[in-house]
Amino acid sequence: MPTALVDGIKTRYEVIGDGPPLLMYAPAGFDATLEKWRTQGVYARIKLLDHLPGKYTCIVFDRRECGQSGGRVERVTWAHYVDQGRGLLDHLKIARAHLLGGCMGCCPVLAFGVAHPERVMSMILYWPVGGAKYRVSTHQRFADHLAFIAQHGLAGVVALVAQEGKPFNVEPRGGPWASVIKSDRAFAEAYAKLDVEEYKKLVTDMCDGLFDRDTSPGAEPEDLLRLDIPALVVPGRDASHATSAARYLEECLPKAEYWDALPDSQTEETAPALLLDFLERSSAARRPL
Repeated sequence: MPTALVDGIKTRYEVIGDGPPLLMYAPAGFDATLEKWRTQGVYARIKLLDHLPGKYTCIVFDRRECGQSGGRVERVTWAHYVDQGRGLLDHLKIARAHLLGGCMGCCPVLAFGVAHPERVMSMILYWPVGGAKYRVSTHQRFADHLAFIAQHGLAGVVALVAQEGKPFNVEPRGGPWASVIKSDRAFAEAYAKLDVEEYKKLVTDMCDGLFDRDTSPGAEPEDLLRLDIPALVVPGRDASHATSAARYLEECLPKAEYWDALPDSQTEETAPALLLDFLERSSAARRPL
């Protein structure tokens, strides 16, 4: 599978299908790999990659710090995830694309739309993360990682990841760089030698910056309210994907369409057809005269 070097970090990606480009930010939080479009929850059920590539060039990738993509220890923000997607489009020589985000992948889609609206044809926000329970549980995940470091140090994190091999989503103690520690020995060796106190502050600031609200994170409402980009919002309904987060995005995005369907109604028969119709209408609306 091909890789691209984006901002000095390896990105594993795959291009599937033919037609207008569709950049897809994967679901599954801090384990957002391209396989999740076929294996994760609702996405396994609706099988988007069995339907969208027939009319669109689907660009799927492992988000940085996930799967086989690389990473860098820094205070990661939504802008860093935007840079990865933009860099991948540049690598593929694509000027404009539709954007599709699932779960936490909705957040960089929103940030991308704000930062580079001229490069975005439309946005699909499928099960955006958000809600008070999501913020609390995510902060607890970071707290568990920091508590483990306080007891075992960074070398202990490396040893844990080597033994368990689990991503941050599954094993909070391994932290947000667990996947890179697992796949890159040189990275793991350098990670174990970092200054612990500086690292702890960096992780705290990263958590506070990414998950700073009880609704859908990713971009400020004032910026969303100014966007002139067609958007489709599809709600989830659980502790990580509060319906209130989807309704918030409907409120903030001037050109939002909201699919008012409960998760059980989102099936392979209904969801791909809805997305394809939205993409076609968005392509036509933004096609130059």
